[in-house]
Amino acid sequence: MSDDDAPRVDRHRILRPLGEGGMGLVYEAEQIAPVRRRVALKVLKAGMDSKAFLGRFEAERQALAVMDHPNIAKLFEAGTTDTGRPYYTMEYVPGVPLTEFCDDQRLGTRARLEIMIDVCAAVHHAHQRGILHRDLKPSNILVSLVDDRPIPKVIDFGIAKALTGRLSDRTFATELHRPVGTMPYMSPEQWDGGTLDLDARTDVYSLGVILYELLVGALPHSSETLARAGVAAGILIRESNPPSPSARVTAEGVARDLLAKSRNTDPGTLTRELRGDLDWITMKALEPDRLRRYASAEELALDLGRHLRAEPVLARPRNVGYRLGRFLRRHRVASAVTASLALTTAIALFAATRRADTERIRAILRSDLRNLVVAEELFFSDSARYTKTLAELRSLYVPSRGVTITFIETGVGWNAEARHADMPQIACAIFIGGKVSLEGEPLCSGR
Repeated sequence: MSDDDAPRVDRHRILRPLGEGGMGLVYEAEQIAPVRRRVALKVLKAGMDSKAFLGRFEAERQALAVMDHPNIAKLFEAGTTDTGRPYYTMEYVPGVPLTEFCDDQRLGTRARLEIMIDVCAAVHHAHQRGILHRDLKPSNILVSLVDDRPIPKVIDFGIAKALTGRLSDRTFATELHRPVGTMPYMSPEQWDGGTLDLDARTDVYSLGVILYELLVGALPHSSETLARAGVAAGILIRESNPPSPSARVTAEGVARDLLAKSRNTDPGTLTRELRGDLDWITMKALEPDRLRRYASAEELALDLGRHLRAEPVLARPRNVGYRLGRFLRRHRVASAVTASLALTTAIALFAATRRADTERIRAILRSDLRNLVVAEELFFSDSARYTKTLAELRSLYVPSRGVTITFIETGVGWNAEARHADMPQIACAIFIGGKVSLEGEPLCSGR
């Protein structure tokens, strides 16, 4: 690719070559009229004017034309050069590949996830417009700083596929038994060769590979391993599970100090950040069985957002202990539940020594209503109903705003874990191994 090969395009001045793809050349150019602006100009290579290549190039132009998203490079215009080669111009993105940008800026895990959420939003937009990218990788996601905020742009829809219908009126043949994409980022179904059964989950897998690489600086399956497997690479991906992100960074031989430094943290903190939710989210995106993968890029983005907000994520098996832990993380200050956990054991021991009869203490609940945060008040939002329920309990003096209630089992109760999963006070009692009963004879203190 040399300046001598540069095309001559009306109202544009070619500045320098930017890159070269399978069928096109990309240049940085200046549009002179009717407005002056910097653009990226892509032109079909000389000699590639067969019906197949012309159809593919037209499909790429059409894919860009139907999309309008802040994280996808915009199409400006299309036409032919003075020698008859098709071209199009699009938004010039003066950015660097995603992983390179994050490492150069020493971005921490949270900042990397925030960028990834933007990328997922762009890919989801493409899917909604009926476009499957099929070649998502860091070099096709350029990031630049705009007003000190990193903005990713998804580029290169050169091998994009219509999810429904066709992108071009021209007919062009696709080799049904030839894998299409970039090796380490291809889903197992892409390795199978056929293109007729691909859907949005194919791009979700590629996003999972990119997420893995962003978090740990390595690929789940190396290019060398996949190259050695050859046509059996799809089988290898299906039958060999890569280590989770937290396991990868603690593996022997990993330069943990250097990896953590590039993320502006220390090895211990990095491992703790990855262990748990991010392990589950990443491995769900990388599921070889697409039925168990996230169904859309939006689902992946939503789970990443839940993780950043310390909310329970869908990728992880749900249980009361996990939900309570996420609640405590969201409300570290002024959380009555935190105090309850510490106080409950002491009260249980005291109450157990006082009552030497056959009745069994099942759960102790302390609710310090003065320290409740907004989310907790959902449980007590209906004050009248709450007070009425307590008042109807036998032998109960209606409690004040700071109360410890010991519920005595009388043989009547139910599984509060299932019915009150979102009530943190009750979840607290369940968390220590009891079941909450609203019938029986409670002992009340703190009137």
